[in-house]
Amino acid sequence: MDAAGPSGQPRPAGPAGEPARSEVEGVVAVVNAGAGSAQPRTVAAVLDELRRAGGGTPVELRRTATLDDLRRALLEHDGRRVVLMGGDGSLHAALQVLHSAGAARDVGPLGIVPLGTGNDLARSLRLPLDPVRAARTALGGCVRDLELLVDSRDRITVNTVHAGIGAAATARAERLKRLLGPAAYPVGALWAGVGIGRGYRLRVQVDGREVADPSDPVLLVGIGIGGTIGGGAPLVPGADPHDGVADVVVSTSTGPLARVGFAAGLRQGVHVERQDVRTARGTVVEITSAGGPFRLNADGEVSGEQVRERFEMRADAWRAVCPG
Repeated sequence: MDAAGPSGQPRPAGPAGEPARSEVEGVVAVVNAGAGSAQPRTVAAVLDELRRAGGGTPVELRRTATLDDLRRALLEHDGRRVVLMGGDGSLHAALQVLHSAGAARDVGPLGIVPLGTGNDLARSLRLPLDPVRAARTALGGCVRDLELLVDSRDRITVNTVHAGIGAAATARAERLKRLLGPAAYPVGALWAGVGIGRGYRLRVQVDGREVADPSDPVLLVGIGIGGTIGGGAPLVPGADPHDGVADVVVSTSTGPLARVGFAAGLRQGVHVERQDVRTARGTVVEITSAGGPFRLNADGEVSGEQVRERFEMRADAWRAVCPG
């Protein structure tokens, strides 16, 4: 696994791509109308900055309330720069729509303005978390090729997907989100780590190599394109969203004290140094249950129960405008 920086965050990715033209033909700014974080004042400030950074270029705001709205907004851009405004869930939904339509690259480089609680994809791409600064980057940054992780049901992941404690933590964090904000995620992870049963009996294979077998119960299996979850917790330190390889973390920290230790280590990104944590890198990851079903948490979206899944890395699947 690639080395992490001093704070447990992934080191910066490799050389930047081609500069994005600041003088674009026009901008389509897409925002989820139902997102509580998309406050009118913030959206207005982003639109003003897009016009300024684009030299007065026309900016159309598309507020989406349904997947059909989102599909039309993304596919009817007429060659203009598409800027996605939202959190991880909104960005996941947009990339899923584009992937399903076979247009993830055809849409052109996407600008991203983080408006969510966790903003983990934005963190992985080193984007400014301030919306106005991110709007400036969306028109004046550099175009980078990015990966997608695609499962057997053609569901995508743009940042991280995890089974086990991750799905449980997300469900619990949602109950705490309004009260604690970003702090809900590590608290939810600790809560889930203490409350989960004896773990999951899973077989985990990476490019055909067995990383975990059902004889040793698993607390969590994490697959990272980007490195963080839950608003900055470095689940997969060193993951690079541009290298075409998935980074895998498997924790067998199932004892009560081990779970607490794993959760504490996760806050600093040092959990991968534990003896009960294994890491691997590859392009195909398979998870098979030898016991009960498990759920998947892909970019914060929790799936239904299932007993097996296969993930395949797709390099250079889409493009985004990132800091130079």
